[in-house]
Formats: sequence, C-alpha cells, structure tokens
Amino acid sequence: MRRIGFGPAAVRSAFAVAIAAYALVGLFSITGHAGQAREVTAAGSYSAAQATRGKQLYSDQCVACHGEMLEGVVGPPLTGDDFLTDFGGHPVADVIQKIQGTMPQQAPGTLTRAQSTDITAYILQFSKYPAGADLTDATATQFTLPAGKTAAPAAAPVAGAQGIPLNVATNLAEFMRGITFPNANVIFNAQIRSPADDKPKMPIPYDYVLWGRTVYYGWQAVDEAIAALKETTPLMLMPGRRCQNGRPVPLQNADYQKAVHDLIAFTDQLKEVAAKRDADKLSEMADALNNTCANCHKIYRDVTPTGSLQSSSKEGGIVADRCNPNPKVDPNARGL
Repeated sequence: MRRIGFGPAAVRSAFAVAIAAYALVGLFSITGHAGQAREVTAAGSYSAAQATRGKQLYSDQCVACHGEMLEGVVGPPLTGDDFLTDFGGHPVADVIQKIQGTMPQQAPGTLTRAQSTDITAYILQFSKYPAGADLTDATATQFTLPAGKTAAPAAAPVAGAQGIPLNVATNLAEFMRGITFPNANVIFNAQIRSPADDKPKMPIPYDYVLWGRTVYYGWQAVDEAIAALKETTPLMLMPGRRCQNGRPVPLQNADYQKAVHDLIAFTDQLKEVAAKRDADKLSEMADALNNTCANCHKIYRDVTPTGSLQSSSKEGGIVADRCNPNPKVDPNARGL
C-alpha cells in the first residue's frame, strides 16, 4: 500500500480547519446556552425602566380588578402561590400574551406588545425577581417563572347521566353570568311588563341574539328560564369550583349551601305561578327572587364596606371578604 505524505502546507491547512471547527462548536455551545430556559429568580429578566412604566400602566388599567397589591379583587392574583399555580414553570412570554390578548377585561386587545411587556416587568418586580437588561420577545421565551406549590388534586368528576362525567369548566362568576344572570333577568322583566305583552320584532339589521328572542318569548321564555335555573343551580355546589379571584367557592359553609338550596326551592314556586300565567303574581315573585339572590350576595359578593374602594382597603372590604370562608357581613351591602 502506498503511503500518503502530508507536507507542511497540508498540516497547516488541517490545523486551521480544526481551529475553525473548534470555534464553531464553541459558538453553538454559547448560543445554545443563551437559548436555554432560565428562571427569573436567578437572572435579571426585565429592566427597572420597564417596571416603572409598567407600574403606571398597571395603576391605570389593572388595579381595579387585580388590586393594589396584585392580590386579586374580582380578577385573580398576579403574585404568590395562586399566580404560580397558573403560570409556574411557564415562560414569561405566556404572561405577556395573556395580558395582550385578553386584558383589560372590558377592552381586550387594546394594550400593545410593549405595554404588555412593561406590565409583566412590573409583575416580576413586585414579586422581587431581580432586574437586569430589557425584557424582549426573545428573552421572554427563555425566562421561566418558578414552579408553584403542588396543586391539590382535582376534584373527582361527578357522575352524570349515562355515566358522562360532570367537570367544573369555569369559575363561579362566569358560570353565573352565562346561565344564572340572563335567566334571572327574564323573571325580573316581569316587573316591567307582563310576559303576555312581550312580542319582540325582527331585528334590523339582522342580529342572531335579538332574532332568538323573536322565536322564544313571552311566557314560553319565562318557562324556559325557570327550567334553566332549576337544573343548573345545583352546579353551584360542584366540588373544585373557584371564585373569579381564585378563592375556592365556600361549599363547606352552611349559609352558602342554604342559599343555593333556597334558590332551587324558589324555582318550584316560580314554576307554579308561571303555570297559572299570573303576571301580577310573577312580578311579586321577581322581587322575592331578588331577595333570595341577595341572601348570598351580601355575604360573599357585595362585601365592600361603605365608602371604601374595591381594592386594597386597610379596612378589609372586597379583597378581604369576597368568597371568604369566614366572611364579615357588611350590613350596608346592597344585595344585588
């Protein structure tokens, strides 16, 4: 076999290639490290300037729902274990996207990416995570929030008809706004006019929601609303449901249980009145329905002391008492 020789030039060329390859490997190593997930507790994930701007934005856009101390008022907390239950282990980018895509609640999508990033920076600063360089879209995907405490096991599904499990799908506020509130309003409308006089016209321009009222209206709508309240109110006692501010629904409290059972029983009275098509009696019952709802609201919902803000009042109020398992009842609460 013929031996292949390498001259000095070939040796130098091979050495240069080796050095280049080594440098390339090093470069990949460095950039790979830069792209690795880093926890916000160990490195500066945002700048102080961003947090300062974010604090002002938070005060303008977020404080009414989330509180001065980010503790959650009608919205969920943005600090502490409850916050990390939702976002622990997630990249910071998820928080930014949540804010930009869904907040503020009454005007979602109105915050820019930069504003959402600044608010996120303030949230990080409030939780005392260290500051550093500006938080960018690139670094937001790399920085992660620390894992929260291990969540309590989810409540076992309740067996439904034909073995179909019933699972909690939303918080109590969304449940009531989607089902209880609109159906109760059908009954309350009896105080304004008799169901027999309710004859809605075809909407122009066309609207599916308003059109639906032209199909099912009057006493038929009353019957359907009563049926909806009767069948869905027991779901307020399903284990595992939370209030909008993240607290568990106080299922263990006897007064909460009584309020739910009272509403269920009241639907039977409503059904009897509706069956007789007695508009005057239904109007009276509508006022009684208001009181039935208020018995729970004044303890667990409308708990702000007279004159205090719906925020972090030192006197307690909605932050301290809404859905509180040990509530302080405000005698001046408005009920509904």
